[in-house]
Amino acid sequence: MALIPVTILTGFLGSGKTTLLKRLLSEAHGQKIAVIENEFGEENIDNDILVTESKEQIVQMSNGCICCTIREDLRETLQLLAAKKRKNLLEFDRIVIETTGVADPGPVAQTFFMDEEIAETYLIDSIITLVDAKHAPQQLNDRQEARRQVGFADQIFLSKTDLVSKEETDALIHRLKHMNPRAPIKAVHFGEVPLNEVLDLRGFNLSAKLDIDPEFLQEEEGHGDHGHDHDHVHGEHCNHPSHQHGHDHGHHHHHDDDVKSFVFRSDRPFDPAKLEDFLGAIVNIYGPRMLRYKGVLHMKGTERKVIFQGVHQLMGSDLGPQWAEGEARTSKMVFIGIDLPKDIFLQGLEQSLA
Repeated sequence: MALIPVTILTGFLGSGKTTLLKRLLSEAHGQKIAVIENEFGEENIDNDILVTESKEQIVQMSNGCICCTIREDLRETLQLLAAKKRKNLLEFDRIVIETTGVADPGPVAQTFFMDEEIAETYLIDSIITLVDAKHAPQQLNDRQEARRQVGFADQIFLSKTDLVSKEETDALIHRLKHMNPRAPIKAVHFGEVPLNEVLDLRGFNLSAKLDIDPEFLQEEEGHGDHGHDHDHVHGEHCNHPSHQHGHDHGHHHHHDDDVKSFVFRSDRPFDPAKLEDFLGAIVNIYGPRMLRYKGVLHMKGTERKVIFQGVHQLMGSDLGPQWAEGEARTSKMVFIGIDLPKDIFLQGLEQSLA
């Protein structure tokens, strides 16, 4: 049986998740989707289109979708759905999980790595974060979980951009890119995104390429290399007080977000044993603060790309395609996390080169 793709939907309260879910559950899109949602807060879908009193945990929708709430824990709910699907009691092709507005999507994503039974049935497609453009600047300032959700995302959807000025939207996008340069950011109208932009994004695939926002890379490089050998990126950002707060003209921005990202690049190959030791050590120490990290690596001793990625303490790697003839063999890694010590990471990676 093919693996069932899973989309994790996260975002601040009021960002349009409910609108998006209602659409999935009622629109005639011809896809059989099982939506799993946490029972949480007033924003519950139940009131509108579900019979709240139903004892059954799983409700069938008119368009063939299924909605169920997480009663015990996610694992049990996923196993229950898989069992019913195997017995042909339920029909669905994919799953969308809504995490609560305040949740950290990390543990949800980890469920799919840790549990063998789950990993044999399901495959994470991507984590999508909905950001409310009007309230985001404040929410990002006040709530760490909002910043974490941005760091976790494979794709960011900005809703309510019609309620703010273009300058405000640009400043917000700029800020989000610093927190997470690998998630494309799209403005959408109140959660009304075309389904093909929500499903099958393959953000978790160990794919051969690593998309990092080019603007972010140029910025990192623009900070000068202080006389080091030029095969990696330094670029510590200035913490000049005048850059800290609101009177920035779109370009100097808050560098005081605790969710940050940085990139390591090198043309020299990695020594596999050294790299494994180093990554093992930092994941041990900083794992809880490492939200997402991914790399396409040039390893000594193999003609193929090595692709690795992780969430918190869980890390996986895979052999990718061969380096093409004439292709520059460059390792690229991006780390997104909460106050990660960039110097320690870059220095350790540097020392793991062959």
